Amino acid sequence: MKRFGWMLLALCLFMAACAPNNVKEEKGWEKYFAQYKVEGTFMLFNNAQGTFKVYNLDRAKERFLPASTFKIFNSLVGLQTGVIKDTGMVIPWDGVTRKYPAWNQDLSMQQAFKVSAVPYFQEVARRIGKTNMQAWLDSVKYGNMKISRIDTFWLDNSLQISPDEELGFVKKLYFDQLPFAKTNMQTVRDVMLMEKTPKYQLSYKTGWGTAGAKQIGWIVGWVEENRHPSFFVLNIETEDPNFDMVKSRMDILRNILTEAGYFKGEM
Repeated sequence: MKRFGWMLLALCLFMAACAPNNVKEEKGWEKYFAQYKVEGTFMLFNNAQGTFKVYNLDRAKERFLPASTFKIFNSLVGLQTGVIKDTGMVIPWDGVTRKYPAWNQDLSMQQAFKVSAVPYFQEVARRIGKTNMQAWLDSVKYGNMKISRIDTFWLDNSLQISPDEELGFVKKLYFDQLPFAKTNMQTVRDVMLMEKTPKYQLSYKTGWGTAGAKQIGWIVGWVEENRHPSFFVLNIETEDPNFDMVKSRMDILRNILTEAGYFKGEM
């Protein structure tokens, strides 16, 4: 109980806007993880109501490789340093055929973000350079701030970040509270917008990496209804080599948000 109380306090301090009596552990969300036989956590912070719901609080404080969720940070640094001129900036295909056909072509920054093209953002990181990248990691205090190779550190388990740190990061991005130009933060928010309907807007970035035999999956972002954002982080893991990460993580996200009352334009 002592450990639980400390973690609860830490989460409240981290999220600033929440009060202890508004933090709720949603054990009922376990069924969505059990359905796909995965371990995981889900965090949901409703900014307008100040309510903070968490499934699997212990895991929410553990750090994992960010995988392609790091493209949010990489894009911000790329834009801030001028390495990325704008969302239309094309990096030519290097001619190496990879298993994702959408990557095997010249891509603009916006296209590369949407299809989560690792080679594009590896080249962005190389152009930023290790010294500049480290300075920005330190400035933002992004996860453990560790770099190995400049073009793999977010994929090889050097850089690690916890779900609650991811939540705080996207919340700061939404409210222009990161140390980047507001125009650059707006640009990244724009490319994160994946669904826009009359009832809601869904903005996110996915991630998928490996840590030994484990596959780690992420979705981080926010859902906005009536100009009210709610921030979320989904983190899951499996050792099943045949696991359909792309479909399963999105199903879990949508199922939880639907149960929580989203997608109806009433939040």
